[in-house]
Amino acid sequence: MKIIPAIDIIGGKCVRLTQGDFGQMKIYRDDPTHVALEFQHTGIEYLHLVDLDGAKEGKVINWKVIEEIQEKTALTVDFGGGVKTHEEVEQLLDLGIDQINIGSLAIKEPQKFIDWMKKYDSENFILSADVKNENVMINGWLEAAQFRVLNLVDMFIHEGLQYLTCTDIGSDGMLKGPNLGLYRKLKERFPHLKINASGGISSLEDLKDLEYLQLHGAIIGKAIYEGLINPADLKKL
Repeated sequence: MKIIPAIDIIGGKCVRLTQGDFGQMKIYRDDPTHVALEFQHTGIEYLHLVDLDGAKEGKVINWKVIEEIQEKTALTVDFGGGVKTHEEVEQLLDLGIDQINIGSLAIKEPQKFIDWMKKYDSENFILSADVKNENVMINGWLEAAQFRVLNLVDMFIHEGLQYLTCTDIGSDGMLKGPNLGLYRKLKERFPHLKINASGGISSLEDLKDLEYLQLHGAIIGKAIYEGLINPADLKKL
């Protein structure tokens, strides 16, 4: 299972939200690139990079941070946050972003997402489902979509979809453990889908529980920034 630290950006700074609430924002560091380099120096290979400004605005905003991290680190980066146009997709891929997370657009313009997977290769995309009680939320977690997460995956699984990142909003930022039942259900329904868990991870034991479910990856945010998980310990898993 891949261990994937998260860097969320607002105004060019490294932040975390609690349960997706922009009103519950905590700034952890002023320089996201420095944080990414620190991850790299502990032996971490992957990074989940989120432009929260972009998610809210519906277009990528923090290009400078993306470019800096790509230029100064050797991390394998998956990026999400407001990607809506093929120009943005091409610019991100040209910068060397490994995978692009698509969330709101996959719900509002499903055919565009399918076309992108066919044109640019489905390997380059992750369906990003942010869920609350298994209902999908969009637009930076601010709006409820009329989809259950299993139904959303069903829309794309026969169109070449290979990757899913599922964030349980109820768990996110709460440090009370991931929603194992949700990931077990997804894995049973879609056994060949590469699933990344996100939300609530607070300990190495949580990571072991997720690994037991044979998930593809686990995204960790607040637990690292609050000192509950030492990045140097992650390579022991």
